[in-house]
Amino acid sequence: MLSRRSGTNMEEEEICRLDEGWWASVLADDERWMEHSGDGYHRVEPQLVAGLINWQRIKSLHEQDEVVSLEVYGYNRGGLLLRGEDIQGFVPVSHLVDVPCNVDEEKRLVLLAAYVGRTLQLKVIECEPEQERVVLSERAALAGVGQRKKLLSTLKAGDVVEGSVSNVTEFGVFVDLGGVEGLVHVSELSWGRVHHPSEILCVGQVIKALVLQVCEDSARVALSYKRLFPNPWEDLARRYRVGDVVTGKVTGIMNFGVFVRLTEGVEGLIHISSLPENFSKEDKRLDQGREVKVRILHLDVHRRRLGLGLVEVE
Repeated sequence: MLSRRSGTNMEEEEICRLDEGWWASVLADDERWMEHSGDGYHRVEPQLVAGLINWQRIKSLHEQDEVVSLEVYGYNRGGLLLRGEDIQGFVPVSHLVDVPCNVDEEKRLVLLAAYVGRTLQLKVIECEPEQERVVLSERAALAGVGQRKKLLSTLKAGDVVEGSVSNVTEFGVFVDLGGVEGLVHVSELSWGRVHHPSEILCVGQVIKALVLQVCEDSARVALSYKRLFPNPWEDLARRYRVGDVVTGKVTGIMNFGVFVRLTEGVEGLIHISSLPENFSKEDKRLDQGREVKVRILHLDVHRRRLGLGLVEVE
């Protein structure tokens, strides 16, 4: 039986800021690092050794947007460990040119293992001495020296840009703009509810997006995909009034009620208090994908809230 609690906040407020966990899903939190030696692979620690790191040089490479050559000496499911004479760093999988982000883990590990011993051309895309973290990108190096600085200095909020989707994570989609990666936060992917960003975009897809914010210091660009499309909520307010009966399809069953998507693409909620007393998640009357008739009980375009009541199941 579903819980009949009230006052639940069913949708996130719109987010128009850079995500604090920018690298949260591309930097693997995994200690299973491997290094190759004459008698096979051995576990190694990914921590940087402070005495071997020339932070002044790394900062200069980052600020000048220069390309550096480094050797791969280890890997895990999240990417590669690289080192040079006075540099160590990490390359996330999404920043490697020849490793697809959507391959299964077993295949990915095979591809990453093949990199050990190779020398790659890279750019420093993050340098954080306090956390002893250096993040590098092979993909960014393809754009050439100075391209990142040029892009960041010319991009501004309101620009429409084109790029290729380089990674799809739980909190959003990364887009390669040709030397800089922009992030489309999950809240900026669609005007409707998004279960997972992979429902909207896929790796390799070329898209256009609207620039929301540019931060030159951290080389981060916030993008929106949904804002290049008409806002269906505005159309909804013109077409319907409270009390109207409309048709929709069930898209999800939660503890607090059932989500229904109208033909305009907007999702509303039939609160548990409006459902039959004996209704449960196993109830076949409201299976996902089933067409239902609902009555509009509440419509708040500004907050994007649509309250529905069940009329009948077809």
